[in-house]
Amino acid sequence: MKNILVVFTGGTIGSTATEGIINTTNTAQFKLIQQFQQHYENHQQITFRIIQPIQILSENLAPAAWNAIIAAIETAKPDQYDGIIITHGTDTLSFTAAALSFYFHAIKTPILLVSSDYPLADPEANGLENFICAVEFILQKGQAGVFVPYQNQGQLTQLHKGARLASSLQLSGDFFSVQGKSYMQFENQRFTLFNSPAAQPQTQLPQLKARFSDRILMIRPYPGLNYDHFNLERTEAVLHDLYHSGTACASVQWGENYSLREFIKCCKEAGIRVYLAPAIESNNTYYSTRTLIEEGASMIWNMSIEAAYVKLLLAYGNFSDEQEIMNFINQDIAGEHVGQQLARFDI
Repeated sequence: MKNILVVFTGGTIGSTATEGIINTTNTAQFKLIQQFQQHYENHQQITFRIIQPIQILSENLAPAAWNAIIAAIETAKPDQYDGIIITHGTDTLSFTAAALSFYFHAIKTPILLVSSDYPLADPEANGLENFICAVEFILQKGQAGVFVPYQNQGQLTQLHKGARLASSLQLSGDFFSVQGKSYMQFENQRFTLFNSPAAQPQTQLPQLKARFSDRILMIRPYPGLNYDHFNLERTEAVLHDLYHSGTACASVQWGENYSLREFIKCCKEAGIRVYLAPAIESNNTYYSTRTLIEEGASMIWNMSIEAAYVKLLLAYGNFSDEQEIMNFINQDIAGEHVGQQLARFDI
């Protein structure tokens, strides 16, 4: 008999559509378990314990929701279970996956976040398939860590490492890992390993508390971004997103208020550190990026913007010393650093 803790948090997988409006309901959790029992032949061999610390649509999520989820899991004593499944909405799925990956980096129990692109009553919904993949991973592999099983429409189910999941594509419900490299693929009840993360050095990992700073500002670039619009009064650090080539406007050609380089100068004068992500570290860097680094920006190399953002929240929530913060940012905590290894074999 396998024991699985199921943590319901709402989201589309915990919602119904009524008169054209999708919203969370108290009955959707039973719908998921009922569908699973109807479609899974050996469901009698599994015992589910259900808890529901929050019930929200994930677009309404704030870091305080992560505290509620973490507290509920820790209260339930995760080492008593063979695995943990967390149902979650798709809008902020990648951020929660990163948050739990970092906080539970030392957990010995597999944690899987399961979502659905449509309410479960919709025949097009992928929620049940994602849930079945999560259960099978617990039964077959039992590998510690945080993972996200997800089946894009018309494709095979992929298993993503939580710290490498990117947000859904625009105008789409599809999810991919950074660089399109999912961890495993699930087909015909078998898992195929696609990308094995590089072995992490045996260094002392930090003991984290569930403290997520509320003084981190994230800015995304676009043509005409005017930095004069930002009030930095309650900001401790800035995470500036980059274009796909790891760049942002460093020119004053159109005015200093459009230049990230000038914005970095202002932040430096105010004692505010500016971080840049995402970017792949290489021998060749664009001139604009190099000037931003020379101006004092700190680059967060080789991880997604979602992982970088959550990692900064934890860093500034747990550490006050600047060197400790940078050590934490640079350390590979949950396999978030993108490697170049490629592999494919059945396991």
